[in-house]
Amino acid sequence: MRKMYRVNEIFYSLQGEGRNTGRAAVFIRFSGCNLKCSFCDTDFDAYREMSVEDIVAAIRQWKQAAFVVLTGGEPVLQADKKLIDSLHAEGFCVAMESNGTKQPPPGLDWLTVSPKVRPVVTRCNELKCIFDGRKPVDDFGIEADYYYLQPCDTGDDVQNKAVTQACIHYIISHPKWRLSLQTHKMIGFK
Repeated sequence: MRKMYRVNEIFYSLQGEGRNTGRAAVFIRFSGCNLKCSFCDTDFDAYREMSVEDIVAAIRQWKQAAFVVLTGGEPVLQADKKLIDSLHAEGFCVAMESNGTKQPPPGLDWLTVSPKVRPVVTRCNELKCIFDGRKPVDDFGIEADYYYLQPCDTGDDVQNKAVTQACIHYIISHPKWRLSLQTHKMIGFK
């Protein structure tokens, strides 16, 4: 019996945040997560079951991007070496955005960890922490090539501006961190 993946959506756009901001990418958004974050923007109830072959066939039309982002939800709950190997065989560089609570499968080209609780991942390419101005900034002891703080989107423009300003001031005082803005939300692309 072949493995089926619960895929919320597949789409082609630009990466909206972090080190790869502005890069054309195919996004494979998996349904389901092991956390319940109040600011999550994923509908976990909507998904379709797809095989590796279904996923590869669906993204082949965007092969020119050569970059796939496995996201969610929490992609570590479903993505595996077989999927990553199949994406590589199609010529894609494979990135994953994870909460870091489970070890990712081998073979990823880029790993972004955005911890919400104590992670088990200790090394990644990019650590992206949500800055809300209330909780202390914590890198959770994770070794990363790049450290980003992303202002929390509260849904309120006035509060978002205050959080962003506080984040900027924090980074000025703590230059280990870089600012990551959700450009896809700011300028209106998916």
